[in-house]
Amino acid sequence: MRERRSDDPAHWPLHLFLALMVLVTLYPILMVLTLAFSGGQSLSFVDVPANASLLQRLRGIIPWPQHVSAANFVSLFKEQPFARWLLNSVIVSGVTTLLGVFLACTAGYAFSRFRFPGRRSLLMLFLVSQMFPGTLIMIPLFIIIVQWLNLGSTYTSLVLVYSVTAIPFCVWMLKGYFDTIPKELEESALIDGASQATIFYRIILPLAKPAVAITALFAFMTAWNEFIAAATFMNREVMYTAPVGLRFFVGAYQTPQWGSFAAGSIIAAIPVMALFLFLQKYLVSGLTAGAVKG
Repeated sequence: MRERRSDDPAHWPLHLFLALMVLVTLYPILMVLTLAFSGGQSLSFVDVPANASLLQRLRGIIPWPQHVSAANFVSLFKEQPFARWLLNSVIVSGVTTLLGVFLACTAGYAFSRFRFPGRRSLLMLFLVSQMFPGTLIMIPLFIIIVQWLNLGSTYTSLVLVYSVTAIPFCVWMLKGYFDTIPKELEESALIDGASQATIFYRIILPLAKPAVAITALFAFMTAWNEFIAAATFMNREVMYTAPVGLRFFVGAYQTPQWGSFAAGSIIAAIPVMALFLFLQKYLVSGLTAGAVKG
């Protein structure tokens, strides 16, 4: 064990700074948990009297509920159709992930392996499309989706919009990963008589699991957390997604329902965390290292 020399800089200032940053990062999370389990709807953790002491005032800013209660979670499902809103989000996000990943994988592989006219122009077009904010095309999308196609308040409208939004980034990411897979693997398979489809589904995709996992996670999170398009296209309460439904706890009532809002936020975060935990074993790189000698 190396002993600390007298001329080595002290590490306690850095440790103190890191501990402070951890507290700053965790404070909002603890605040949401406290509001959710407080059983009330107020932003105040405790009732602080006007003539309170300094210790009592400090207690008023510490995120810890006076009484732990699940009343906010119960009322969330009994008094509001939050379960239906969650189901809508699951359906839209799940279909968007499947469709987006499938299209991004096939397009990324085509851009990586094939040389065809307009290839570079299409790649640059995908890149340029990501430089514009989503709100810029919201009015044209509303005209196309709602007025022309008559798809307002349907799953199809959100799946189409979310898939189109996620595909450019996913194609670029998968294309870059496919470029790292040695072409010798495909050439060997071709010599053995494998078709192009067999090579793609039996060789390339298994090797690209890390990139596919990240792509699926990105597509799911994009659809799950999106608010503007869902609030624009969905005008029926029964078709709201979870983010749109949460808006009404702080916007539709004269008194904001902060406790219900916090409880709904916690529940809405669970599917994303579960998907991340499920896919984390694939979020590694270097699966093809050593596959080809030379």
